Amino acid sequence: MLVSLTVGKVDAGLAILLTEEKRLIEFPSVLLPPGIASGSIVDIQISQNVEAEDAARKAFDSLQEEIYNLYGIHSPSKPVLRVRNATQTSVVLEWDPIQLATATLRSLTLYRNGSKAGAIPNPTTHTSTKISGLALDTEYSFHLVLRTSAGTYSSEKLTVRTHKMTDLSGITVCPGVMPGETREELEMALQRIGAKQLQDFVRIDTTHFVCTEGRGQNWERAQEMNIPVVRPEWLHACEKEGRIVGVRQFYLGADLGKMRQGLQQHGSRPQQPQHRPTQSMTETPTTTPVATPVAERRDSRHEIPPVERREARQESPAPVTEHEEEREGDPKKEEDKKGGSKGDQREEKAPSEHSAGEEATDFVTLGNGRPAPTALDPETPVTDMGRPEEGFEEVRL
Repeated sequence: MLVSLTVGKVDAGLAILLTEEKRLIEFPSVLLPPGIASGSIVDIQISQNVEAEDAARKAFDSLQEEIYNLYGIHSPSKPVLRVRNATQTSVVLEWDPIQLATATLRSLTLYRNGSKAGAIPNPTTHTSTKISGLALDTEYSFHLVLRTSAGTYSSEKLTVRTHKMTDLSGITVCPGVMPGETREELEMALQRIGAKQLQDFVRIDTTHFVCTEGRGQNWERAQEMNIPVVRPEWLHACEKEGRIVGVRQFYLGADLGKMRQGLQQHGSRPQQPQHRPTQSMTETPTTTPVATPVAERRDSRHEIPPVERREARQESPAPVTEHEEEREGDPKKEEDKKGGSKGDQREEKAPSEHSAGEEATDFVTLGNGRPAPTALDPETPVTDMGRPEEGFEEVRL
């Protein structure tokens, strides 16, 4: 189709063309032949390019197919959560690497019993987590929620129950430096109690690091992860006791002699050594009766256990002063000053009592029917009552 147009105006970038019907057409000036000016007539041939249209249509359809295959078929997958290990107070969870397809990750969150427990750091690389501080023999439910640009995807709820104290199946041990025989005994003990096999490396589910020497790469990693470092005796104690035993007595730096002595004396449960006050070597040994409540001793007078006699304390004679020499030199003057003889004073003297600063003394009855002074408390001072009479059994504390 040939069309004749008249040039009305020519500018640097745009020309105005007029049709026979006096209609205006804007036309790029760069497409006009050189030397065109206002009033010039130009002929334009117009035709449809069908082949080019077909090629463009095919290119567009191919692009749409590529976009659909890339973004329309594959979508993010929901997480798959499972339990790796459970103990009395902790649970180790793991999941498969998350599949995002072409979506963009926003967050991966762990929920416990329907409440948010926390966000998983670096979810594209981390595929496990440990939850500690749980209650003993308690059931919990967990699930993951994956949020992406393509939508939100939630995993199935996972129910886990923490172990009882008698359940040793959750013990997971990584061995350190130890003799070969000790390692073999450790493996056999783990099989007998139903625990997991020995690990080659310290991992997130490692519960205890067992060794006899504190060195090596695994030992350093256990220290960084705050995993208890114990001796092999701890596992043997758990096997004998049939339950989880505290690790305080079995740390690597603990006293091995006291540890083994405690296991022999108390079966399998180690206890703290009880320190009792020892008697000074410079003092005369004494026998202290067992202190019982006053009411109990008064009611059980006929069932009092025999009390050992205390040997007389041998004291060195005190130095004699000048005043004492004078009194010894003139006994008559001394008697006159005191108002009588010693025999008279003994008759007039009342039975001695404790001073105001001393505590009162309770009495118990011996086999001869006479009371013997006995302190209510081991720390209560006892006053010397003088020579005992015949048939009277003296008791000192």
